[in-house]
Amino acid sequence: MRIILVNPSDVAFGVGVITPRWLYVLAAATPRQYGDPIIVDETLEAINPEQIQSGDVVGIGIHTANALRGFEVGRMARERGAIVVFGGIHSTLYPGEAVEYGAAHSVVQGDGDEAWGQLLADHVNGRLQPLYDGGRVKSGQFLPARWDLLPPKSYMWASVQTVRGCPKHCSFCSVWRTDGQAPRQRTGDAVIDEIVQLRRMGYRFIALADDNFYPVTLNDLALAERQGNMEKLAELQKLRSDRFEFMELLAGLPDDTIMFTQITMEAAEDIEFLKAMRKARIRGALVGVEAVTPEGLKTVFKDFNLSGDKLVERLKLFKQHGVHVLGSFIFGLSSDRAETFDATAELAKKAELTFAQFVMMTPFPGTVDFDKWEKSSQGKNEKVEGIPITRYWLIPGHRRPKLYMPHPSMSSEEIRIRTQGVWDNYYTLGEVWKRAQCVKSWKGRLAFVFISKLYRQMYANTGIATDSARRKSANRWARWTALICLKLFRGKMMPELEVPRLATSQPVLTNIAQ
Repeated sequence: MRIILVNPSDVAFGVGVITPRWLYVLAAATPRQYGDPIIVDETLEAINPEQIQSGDVVGIGIHTANALRGFEVGRMARERGAIVVFGGIHSTLYPGEAVEYGAAHSVVQGDGDEAWGQLLADHVNGRLQPLYDGGRVKSGQFLPARWDLLPPKSYMWASVQTVRGCPKHCSFCSVWRTDGQAPRQRTGDAVIDEIVQLRRMGYRFIALADDNFYPVTLNDLALAERQGNMEKLAELQKLRSDRFEFMELLAGLPDDTIMFTQITMEAAEDIEFLKAMRKARIRGALVGVEAVTPEGLKTVFKDFNLSGDKLVERLKLFKQHGVHVLGSFIFGLSSDRAETFDATAELAKKAELTFAQFVMMTPFPGTVDFDKWEKSSQGKNEKVEGIPITRYWLIPGHRRPKLYMPHPSMSSEEIRIRTQGVWDNYYTLGEVWKRAQCVKSWKGRLAFVFISKLYRQMYANTGIATDSARRKSANRWARWTALICLKLFRGKMMPELEVPRLATSQPVLTNIAQ
């Protein structure tokens, strides 16, 4: 019996930007008596059906965006006599679809760290169940990934995970519903072991693939103190202290190691935390700005963010402390107007964001926005090729709308064109070169220009454009640019690198009133 793990994708660029961590965690969850699993990442190269033999167990992980391709792989694998198993966030939300459209023998909901091994044992013993509930494993049970199975020189960035879950409740995000609002935080020693393994292999750019790297805010601490909830306060202070200890470990890595993470804007008011990030060489962070007006922020339940000039100053604080921001903005909110697009681009420039992404509002399953949309008249009645619009992931990609939720004052095509225009505006060569001055070396500036070009090609032209010729051209450019970026991002292998450890653990004291 062979185990094959597949990350489905309609588009292969030949080079991956970030390692798909779940594949290698599931590889670690595969008991050694079954041998090393075969790993197929279709963002590198499409699966060859000849790879699959009768009796193989094929595990397919899907999110909403790649679900249709995943179902196609599942049907193909079953036709070739394999046992087909689906997992991932989309399978957690819609396990029945994996059976109906993906020909699944079994589906795993929730985390697979423990459920996967049990499923394989049941299969071997002839007791395979149609559904397994992996739940939410505790932080101490997170498995380290099998990075020894990584194909050489295939990814620009490596990835590790320090925490699952997010205490926020943004209307467009499903994380707090599927992974929970209570942060499940790994120990720093467990994470640093993985990072050192990757650095030994030549990966010097590491993504801390967390839902929110800043799980405890100063406001959280102050609220617990005001409420007199000493038990909660102690719990939060422990989580915060662990964050600082982990960043102290990161500071012990080689100087050329660069970290990137995802964080909420509230971290900018925590100067102590920003200083620790800088010392830890966390040089970049994706910050969900989403909207530049109070009305827009209220729409997405994110009114803890700032707007206008206050927003600009808050974002600048990150850069002042050595953390470059990838700002994320959403277009298509009900509060958006024609002037919102130019205003957003100008604010991103004024705030000196190093990178920015501009996405069109998409109601993802598991979110508050999706629930509202599904119950609306459009959600109940509109169909494409006989498929309800609320199951848009089952519609062939070229037939899907670019915008799903109707806007009160603009057509979906107008929003698409204006969104594409903001990408084009923000990523002109002149604007990119201005932002490249944040890098000191010429090699670094060259890398900055190429990664900016790649980012625009992969996330704008291949997704927003409707012209198939433009999308194909963008894919070709992305493949070519990715190869160059791979060489620029790789570091030397450091097989003798030792794991940094803390001599003593010192609690981080916080002045809540600051």
